[in-house]
Amino acid sequence: MIKNILLAFIPVFVAVDAIGVLPLFISLTHKLSAKERRKAIFQSLWTAISLALVFILVGKWLFSILGITVGDFMVAGGAILFCIAIIDLIQPGKQKGIAPEELGAVPLGTPLIVGPAVLTTCLIIVDQYGVPATIISVILNVSFAALIFSFSGGVIKIMGKAGAGALSRIMALLLAAIAVMMIRKGFIKLINM
Repeated sequence: MIKNILLAFIPVFVAVDAIGVLPLFISLTHKLSAKERRKAIFQSLWTAISLALVFILVGKWLFSILGITVGDFMVAGGAILFCIAIIDLIQPGKQKGIAPEELGAVPLGTPLIVGPAVLTTCLIIVDQYGVPATIISVILNVSFAALIFSFSGGVIKIMGKAGAGALSRIMALLLAAIAVMMIRKGFIKLINM
């Protein structure tokens, strides 16, 4: 069992990419108070874990019932991320249109922490390592992401407001690029069906 958990942990770790998501987390939360940031972390943790667990247990069945493919899912997730990035680039001084109390669920919990990459990975590794190992690996990886996000306040203090604002613009551009990549990979999956 431990071997299967370790083998399942590695691909989920790569898919969650907590360290890669950290700059995006900072970009989205740098204007929040410490209390609001903690709430967003907690909300993102529970959203990500809940979504992943439901998907692990009923994902294949749900996709087949709805006629949705992984490619469809990737295009939809990429479109959401792209909209968020464009709003941030066009209106940098304004709120992103995401209420702080919802930020942890969307876009942090999903699609940034648990998005198409994690959900697709889960579908693959469930068949290889089993449901319990996959669930444990997801919980460990999402918890690790929440731990990393907990230290973001220190990073923001070091950077200052100007640095956080500059990082926010750069991350919005990278977020748009990630969104385009997700959409591209989704279309490739759809074309290769």
